[in-house]
Amino acid sequence: MLDFRNLLVSFIVALLSSGIAVAGSVLSGPQVGEKVPGPFKVLNITGPEAGQTSCQYCNHGTRPVAVIFTKAITPEVTRLLKKIDTATAMNKEAGLGSFAVVCSDAAGMEQQLRTVAQQLGIQHTLLTLYKAGGPEKYRLSPEADITVLLYNHLTVKANYAFRNAELTEAATDAILTDLAKMLSEN
Repeated sequence: MLDFRNLLVSFIVALLSSGIAVAGSVLSGPQVGEKVPGPFKVLNITGPEAGQTSCQYCNHGTRPVAVIFTKAITPEVTRLLKKIDTATAMNKEAGLGSFAVVCSDAAGMEQQLRTVAQQLGIQHTLLTLYKAGGPEKYRLSPEADITVLLYNHLTVKANYAFRNAELTEAATDAILTDLAKMLSEN
C-alpha cells in the first residue's frame, strides 16, 4: 500500500510540474464583477453588417450579452455556438445579444465562418473576426483557446476560459446555466 501511495504522489507531482492544468484553471479576460473593458471593432462575417467593421460592444449597449472569444472554430466551439444561438433566439424579449469573435490571422477564416454559420443555421449569434491575440484591453490569456464572457449592464456576470479539450458538453451546459441565471436577474 505504501508503494502505491508513493507512486500516486509521484504521479501527481509530475503532472502538476508538467504545466498541464485542470479545466477552468486559466484566467482570461475581465473577471466576474469587473466592467467590460470597452469598445473594439471587428469585421462582421454574418448579420446585417456582414463585410463591414463595427463595434459589437457598442451595438449591444447595456443589454445582456454572451460573447465567445476563440482562436479557432473547433467542434467544441461549434457546439457552444449552436447552443448560444438557440438561447439568443429564445431570449429575444429579454434583449439577449450574442457574438463570437474569432481572434485569428489564418487565411480563409472568413469563408470558414460563413460556412459554419450556414451549416449550423446560426442566425442570432453574430460571427466576427479580429486579429490574433484579441483586443488587448480585454486581457485574453494566450493559454486560453476559448474565453466566454456573460455580461449585463456592462458588468461581467460569468467568465469561462478553456483550452479546446476542456470545453466539454458539461462545461457548455454550465455556461448556459449561468446565462439563464443572468437573464433571470435582469
